[in-house]
Amino acid sequence: MGVSGPHRAASEALVRLPRLREDPFREIIRRIVLVVGIMVVNTAVVWFDRASYSDNINHDGISLIDAIYYATVTVTTTGYGDITPVSDHARLLNALVVTPLRIAFLVLLVGTTLEVLANQGRQAIQDAGWRRNMRNHTVLLGYGTMGRSALQTLLRSGARAEKVVVVDSNPIAVDAANHDGLAAFHGDATSRDLLRRAELPKAKQIIITVNRDDTAILATLTARQLNPHAHIVASVRQAENASLLRQSGADGVVTSSDAVGRLVGLATLSPDMGVLMDDLLTHGEGLEITQRLAAPDEVGRPASDLDGEQALGVVRGGLLRRFYDPACAELKTGDQLIVVRPSRVRSQAARVTRPDAE
Repeated sequence: MGVSGPHRAASEALVRLPRLREDPFREIIRRIVLVVGIMVVNTAVVWFDRASYSDNINHDGISLIDAIYYATVTVTTTGYGDITPVSDHARLLNALVVTPLRIAFLVLLVGTTLEVLANQGRQAIQDAGWRRNMRNHTVLLGYGTMGRSALQTLLRSGARAEKVVVVDSNPIAVDAANHDGLAAFHGDATSRDLLRRAELPKAKQIIITVNRDDTAILATLTARQLNPHAHIVASVRQAENASLLRQSGADGVVTSSDAVGRLVGLATLSPDMGVLMDDLLTHGEGLEITQRLAAPDEVGRPASDLDGEQALGVVRGGLLRRFYDPACAELKTGDQLIVVRPSRVRSQAARVTRPDAE
């Protein structure tokens, strides 16, 4: 059974920051073992020295049950006084052994309570600090296979992990995001309150890769209402829902089923074409596709005349122009070029090995 009520709402409202955590069950077992150990030692002290204790009620000596009883009321500082040490060495043992055990028990008991309260307070402070510093970040709704691939592409392009926050309804996905060094929220990606907690109204980019098209449409609509200026890219499984996503406010829509199906079809028609398309989508292998600013020495030259690169398009004034557009015949200052070039990873490796080859 899951946690319900206000406690669950409060726990889901706080950001879960990546950190190393101990297994809570192992910690609980460790503390139980310590408590039992304290009781066993205390009982053994009384039982093996039982002749030095007096039962002031029954006057029938100290049994094992009496020793356990005395250890319990002593450790918990209850101390009814019905069983007392009467010899000097028994009182000395109580002072030197039993009293430290009693203090250790109280520290363990109080420490556990204080740790719970401190953890809740610390998490609230971390949540407030995180939200206060989060600006112009990326919000990733859905941390499945597609969401992780999108994130890896962003990170390889220079994005910082501390500027990414994940929202997912699957606790396993939230744990995976924390393991990957990301802040994450557990909850519904369409929840207006939760998206506000993720500072979505202040985000620069929003990526929506949830598992259902209806959820993607509602999440896009909610995100656009909360943030009219962010760049929103969403994935959709069925092509007929792409227009609904655009109407809901998505700037870019990727139809996952059609895209995968087209790649499979191309690979079937031409294995070499499939290899090349897979190469373009794979980081560090052969070719890569990227967007960059036109260099000063490229201004005035045609887009087809680039050193070591092939231009696919030019973005000018926010409008994408294909390489065959007449406007691409002369590059201008401020143009963004979409090019295919050798992978930087491969190029760097070649530069490293070239001196040895010579």
